[in-house]
Amino acid sequence: MEASLVITLGIILLVIGLVSCVLPPLPGTIIAYGALILTYFGMENHGEISQTVLIVYGVLVSIFAIVDNFIPIWGTKKFGGTKAGIRGSFIGILVGIFLSPFGGISIIICPFLGAMIGELIAGQDFNTSIKSGFGSFVGFLLTSGIKIILVVMMSYHFFTKAVF
Repeated sequence: MEASLVITLGIILLVIGLVSCVLPPLPGTIIAYGALILTYFGMENHGEISQTVLIVYGVLVSIFAIVDNFIPIWGTKKFGGTKAGIRGSFIGILVGIFLSPFGGISIIICPFLGAMIGELIAGQDFNTSIKSGFGSFVGFLLTSGIKIILVVMMSYHFFTKAVF
């Protein structure tokens, strides 16, 4: 494949991946990883990206794709959420994933509301339920930050090895 086409498609994948880190439902880190895969298999000398770099990012992206959905639950717990709030946050994540094609904001709001509703159903007061929901939101911010860092690292390797 021609180098300029690979570079152009790689940049597009990296931009979509970066935007998807904060605006779900697209898996930003997986899309950004596609830029490295494309470079490795689409350019002469693998775009100077080593197989080791490809494997390390593949493992990191795979692990984070799984962990990503559990950090809002952890945030709920850390902010004083009970088991009801944690269950509500988990249900909210599932609802948010289901609704995310219709509006990316749902993946942010649904775990927050799920944690709040779970706490209220369990008999907690409104302040406790807000704290639980806020913990879910903090978890979302944490996952977004980690995803952005991972995509920026992959972008660095893409630009230093394939472009410059």
